[in-house]
Amino acid sequence: MSLFAQNSTDNVLPRDGTVYYFGCIFGVTEATTIYQNLLDTIPWQHDEAVIFGRHIVTARKVAWVADAGYSYTYSRITRNPVPWSPELRALKSKVESCTNASFNSCLLNLYHNGDEGMGWHSDDEKELTKDGAIASLSFGAERSFSFRHKQSHETVSLKLQHGSLLVMQDTTQTHWLHSLPKTKKVKTPRINLTFRRIAQQLNA
Repeated sequence: MSLFAQNSTDNVLPRDGTVYYFGCIFGVTEATTIYQNLLDTIPWQHDEAVIFGRHIVTARKVAWVADAGYSYTYSRITRNPVPWSPELRALKSKVESCTNASFNSCLLNLYHNGDEGMGWHSDDEKELTKDGAIASLSFGAERSFSFRHKQSHETVSLKLQHGSLLVMQDTTQTHWLHSLPKTKKVKTPRINLTFRRIAQQLNA
């Protein structure tokens, strides 16, 4: 079964998890200012991964921002944190106010166009608080975002708008995969901020 989610604070998923899509929480002008500031000031680096023993460098760029000592390991690569800027702290506070959750870290992604995406995966790394909230802010190009149940393979898809907020929580990462499909239709960049909570300071 395939469902298409509408803008709503009702649960996007039919079962086995909780996803809320708040739609745009910033106006177009403010969202565009934030987008340009992130594009110009974040210390973007090409993402890296070790897949089947091969070291891969992606076209997509990332940055890991977190409280001191909160590193993050995924795809067998450890990211050490960059300190919060005042602008990122303000975005974190806004997201925390909307979600009633608290976050100590953020993975930022820069997709230059629709040729760059993310395959099916779950954000279930051991450092993350189990069943904790992951809040995703989107700026720039509107992109499709999809969920697929790990057992039934039913899918749910929605469009992530410029300045919008989506939150995944509870058992979503246990039972669902998610992806950002590639598309030839998108020619401009998208910036995504995923606010997370690391369970412990692994470098402390």
